[in-house]
Amino acid sequence: MTEGSALYFGTVVHARHRPKKHNLTYRVFSLLIDLDELEVLDRRLRLFGYNRAAIYSFHDKDHGTGERGGLRKWVEGHLAEAGIDHRDVTIRVLCYPRILGYVFNPLTVYFCTDAKGNLLALLYEVCNTFHERHTYIIPAKAAHPDRVRHTCAKAMYVSPFVPMDCLYDFDITPPGERVKIAISERDAEGDLLFASFAGRRSALSDRTLGRALFSYPLMTMKIMAGIHFEAVRLFLKGVPLHRHRPAENRIASSVEPVVVSGGSET
Repeated sequence: MTEGSALYFGTVVHARHRPKKHNLTYRVFSLLIDLDELEVLDRRLRLFGYNRAAIYSFHDKDHGTGERGGLRKWVEGHLAEAGIDHRDVTIRVLCYPRILGYVFNPLTVYFCTDAKGNLLALLYEVCNTFHERHTYIIPAKAAHPDRVRHTCAKAMYVSPFVPMDCLYDFDITPPGERVKIAISERDAEGDLLFASFAGRRSALSDRTLGRALFSYPLMTMKIMAGIHFEAVRLFLKGVPLHRHRPAENRIASSVEPVVVSGGSET
């Protein structure tokens, strides 16, 4: 059985509030992968491969430290670092798959739940086009089962059009029939950017993967092309540039205090 894994068809929205307004919307799909089901999915699905070439694939080297077979251990290590009991934890990963061998995941979200299905923590793995990754580990204390809200400081350079001195406000609807990842970014002057992905669940099968292949051809390549196309548009609008600050470590992480969770202070 692979009941924890699924496919979510949905929409990405980006809205810049200032100094120039800039909006975009595009249709995408994401995979929700239960780490304990990866090998079963690899055997059961003809269109999906785990750590091997396939139409769609999930590779450990794209996440965490990149160690083959070490992703669960990496997540559990972060949970332990945050003081969270990770015994019998279920880890589900919301991300784009490799399509014909290519992927770029600006954001991967790890949902960590206990044996009763209670949300323990979320890990936000942010990647930039300079091949740097930073993971924010945020406990989900007192989280409402249908909504999680919290805030943390930005720790890694992401875009040449956004300053470093910012805060992220996360508003999450955990995976069920629907999923929503909404992030507002703000600086000292107020709201700067809003980005979200909202999707509806479908079974993860060769049939739905085949439908996605024809409905969203070469999606991951289009995402990277779209990033550069929108960067040109922002440049032409005169949005100021911020020089890349190289990360001290190409792969880094931070355990964040819970500022807001489930709409209440904790």
